[in-house]
Formats: sequence, C-alpha cells, structure tokens
Amino acid sequence: MNHPLSRWLTAVGAALALGFVPAQHALAQAAKKAQVVILATGGTIAGAGASAANSATYQAAKVPVDKLLASVPEIGNVANVRGEQVFQIASESFTNAHLLQLAKRVSALSKQKDVDGIVITHGTDTLEETAFFLNVTVRTSKPIVVVGSMRPGTALSADGALNLYNAVATAAAPAAAGKGVLVTMNDQIHTGRDVSKAVNVRPDAFKSPWGELGMVVEGQTHWFRAPVKRHTVNSEFDIDQIDALPQVDIAYGHGNASPVAYQAFAAAGAKALIHAGTGNGSVSKDVVPALRELRSKGVVIVRSSRVGGGGFVLRNAEQPDDDYDWVVAHDLNPQKARLLTALALTQTTDTKQIQRIFLEY
Repeated sequence: MNHPLSRWLTAVGAALALGFVPAQHALAQAAKKAQVVILATGGTIAGAGASAANSATYQAAKVPVDKLLASVPEIGNVANVRGEQVFQIASESFTNAHLLQLAKRVSALSKQKDVDGIVITHGTDTLEETAFFLNVTVRTSKPIVVVGSMRPGTALSADGALNLYNAVATAAAPAAAGKGVLVTMNDQIHTGRDVSKAVNVRPDAFKSPWGELGMVVEGQTHWFRAPVKRHTVNSEFDIDQIDALPQVDIAYGHGNASPVAYQAFAAAGAKALIHAGTGNGSVSKDVVPALRELRSKGVVIVRSSRVGGGGFVLRNAEQPDDDYDWVVAHDLNPQKARLLTALALTQTTDTKQIQRIFLEY
C-alpha cells in the first residue's frame, strides 16, 4: 500500500533494523504526531476533468479516499492519518439523511481515545451547511475541519492538495481545539458558523462576513480571533439524540414575488418556512397575508436575508415580527437558517425559544 503512514512505518522499521534510530526515539516521534481521521464524502476535491485545462468542467466524486491521501504524501509529516469513504457524491445532492449519518460518525470518532482530530472532505456547494450543522450538533472539543477544493486534482493549479494538507495540519494543531467546526480553504481558517461560498470559479471562493479565524502557512496555524457563538460542547443539540429532522423549506424573495411557493411548501408538509428576503429580510406586501395565514396554522416563519456576506435581519424592522409571531434569522443565511430551524423544532415549537436559539447560535 503506497500510503504515507505505511511508507513512514517501513522507513522507521528499516532504520531500526540497521541501528540508525534508537527504538525509544522512533516510538516517541510516532507518539507525538496527532491521530487524524479523514472522512471522505466526494465533491470536487475528489473530482477529475478530461484535461488539465478543465478547471470548471469536470466530474465530481470520482477519486476514492485512499488515492486522495496517497496524492498528498506530505500530510504524513504533520499527522498520522487514516481514511474512511463515507459517501461519494456531489454535495448538491446532500440530504438531511446524509447530514445525520455523517454527524453521527463524526460524533462516534470524536469519542475515541485514538482520535485527536477529524477532517471531512466535501463538495463546496453545500460545504457551509455541513460545517454549520456539525458545529451545532457534535459535542466535542476536538478539532473538526471541513475542506474542499474549487478545482479538481487534474486541473492546472489545482487547490485540493494544499487545502487537504492545511486541513490535516489544522486538525492536528492543539490550538484548534475548542474552536468549534472549522473550514480550511485557500490558506484561511474559517468558522463553520460564518463561512459561505461566495464565488463559484475561483480558489478564494469562501468568505466569512466577520472575517476568518486564522491562516495556515507551511503546516503551521496562526490565529487572530475565536468564535463567540454557542457551538459543539456548549450546544443544547446532541446528534446522538437526533434521528430525523422536520421538513423546513426556503422560499426566495424577489421583485414581483407571489405567495405560491410558500403555500406549496406548506401544503407539502413543511413545518417551517425560511423567507430569503431582500435587504433586511423584507417581505412583499403580496406575500405578507399568506405568511400570516400559514403562521396561524402552525407553520413557523423565519425571516432571513438573501444578501451575500453580512445579511443581518433585525427583529421588528421591515416587519412587525412581535405582532405576527415571526422569527428573524439574525445574521445566518437562508441555508443555515433552515438547518437551525429544523434542529430547534426537534425540541420546541415556541417561537420565543426559537428566536433565542437564533440569537445564541
């Protein structure tokens, strides 16, 4: 097996046999390295194009985890790694069931004494959603790092190899512990709570509206701030106690909007609706009556903003949320608001409690 860990063990064994390395020293060096598990789910980081010039047209989720690890032997210098193939899919096809299965596996691994950190390779389209979900549901202080790439490994100037190396270095760093779920892309370290995909064709695609947490340079992490919102060990949600998520859907606000989408989602069984509103989560006058009616029937209404980075919805601004018994998503984008609403509904339907959850997470 052409794995970096296997090659390292072979080299150490040979050195021991020749008397070049004292046995105790070799074992001590191995013990110093963090034990990192890499969970592969597919995506562009496991993708392949027809030629090196194909950086935007390619097939995602083609390369298995063992080949992915073998392509970056340098990760063996920063951690002892082993890989698991959890899924092999493009991330736009992630479902609630995938999220639950992945989060439960991450939680189980985090409880093992022989695991110091976990890396999840993931497609970039819904990477931010998975990172946020893990951040709120996996109760561990061990580093969990989600990573992807904007270009397949076959492309000129592919970014996946360095992103993966940086992810492993971050998961192995003691300073990463207790900071919640992290995302490493383009040499930057983001919190899974804030980060989102802002561009779809460049390696600097991932942005955090309030700034990244730090950087990785040549395998070393450098930190500038820490997240303050509730996460992981301080979360009231525990993935080990959650087996299903209620249906929550997103309807997009725009000029000439109508209530049709909201009504259709509710008729199909949605327990809550996220309104991806313009600006400060504003709602068209033609949509307000329908949302008020749906709320009267028990559907939870959450106002979010379709603004890219930094959409911040203030309660009772634009709409009288207190009067309508609506919830605002604070600064969470619609896709993250969907997940937090679904998690909240596993515990309560009280809108005051759901609003508290949005302000705390």
